[in-house]
Amino acid sequence: VCLTCCSRDIMVKIDQICHKNSVKFFTGDVFGYHGYMFADLGEHEFVEEKTKVAKVNPGVEDGPDTKKAKLDSSETTMVKKRVVFCQLKEALAVDWSGEKAKATLKRTTPDYFLLQ
Repeated sequence: VCLTCCSRDIMVKIDQICHKNSVKFFTGDVFGYHGYMFADLGEHEFVEEKTKVAKVNPGVEDGPDTKKAKLDSSETTMVKKRVVFCQLKEALAVDWSGEKAKATLKRTTPDYFLLQ
């Protein structure tokens, strides 16, 4: 489900319905130069391709190559990962008065507060 130009209450209500029924939910909007996008994918599983790191030849002990790990682009492995997304209601209900929140506030984009 994709929403745009909706009130906060409608977005929260539809996200709760989607989350309960395991339906992916996206919402977003733009206000001039600022905008936001939120995604609740529930429990999302995906596969990530990782490049294998080649081991340095143990016979070579000196030189700049010994300290650098080399990436072998010809060999890759597939790694299965799982991410659990939070609901919109939880994302908007952050208590900004705590010590942990004050540290997080420095890394939070001001656009987050457009939803508030």
